[in-house]
Amino acid sequence: MPATSKPKLYNPRHPERTLLYQTVAEHYETWLDLASAGQFDGQGDHRSPKPYVRQAFAKYLECGIFAHGFARARCDDCGHDFLVAFSCKGRGVCPSCTTRRMAETAAHLTDHVFPRLPVRQWVLSVPKRLRYFMQRDSVVLGMVLRIFLRVIEQTLQANSPCAAHANKAALHIGAVAFIHRFGSSLNEHVHFHVCVVDGMFEAVAGEASEQGTRTTAISVMFHPAIGIDPEAVTQAQVRTAEQYSTTVAAG
Repeated sequence: MPATSKPKLYNPRHPERTLLYQTVAEHYETWLDLASAGQFDGQGDHRSPKPYVRQAFAKYLECGIFAHGFARARCDDCGHDFLVAFSCKGRGVCPSCTTRRMAETAAHLTDHVFPRLPVRQWVLSVPKRLRYFMQRDSVVLGMVLRIFLRVIEQTLQANSPCAAHANKAALHIGAVAFIHRFGSSLNEHVHFHVCVVDGMFEAVAGEASEQGTRTTAISVMFHPAIGIDPEAVTQAQVRTAEQYSTTVAAG
């Protein structure tokens, strides 16, 4: 691009001026001391905040602050330069870095992962008693997510008429799951957001020659799902609860 006589100025975001930063900076150490002493209800035996929690807050308090490091950017064409403060690149506390990561992830999924097909978001929220075990035990968390994905696959398969006569072993869903660990009020609330292509993918093997070698590459066919209405979603909810109960009962 040609150099301009009046380059656009870079405006630092000054996180230290925000209410969130000021609140964390003023009360973080007090909160850390109280949490380590078990002064909050519901902590149980988990008193001292885990290292990744401490690290997230510590990095946030340095994010965007020039005193904690910066880089100089310079345009070779016009000679204009400016300073950019280092960012924490976190994903738990910092609203700036979390928003950037969210936008980059969405762009990556749109441009490089999902095909140009309809995508539906499935959300699973569980009862409060189960949230505790999902929060504390990664095995339980993974088990519930696998059950949810299996039910979604069953629902899409049942509502994809073009896949009715396909080889069931060759049918698969395309999904990306996100684990959220908090609610709208920053309360502890583990739940899932799953972006799923709205249909079934079928892997179709190539034809084989007399020597058994494949002459054509494996292709993929897409069978769109239809009729995913509120009733189908309700049935998926019921099946998720039933399969979870069955899995737990089986040990």
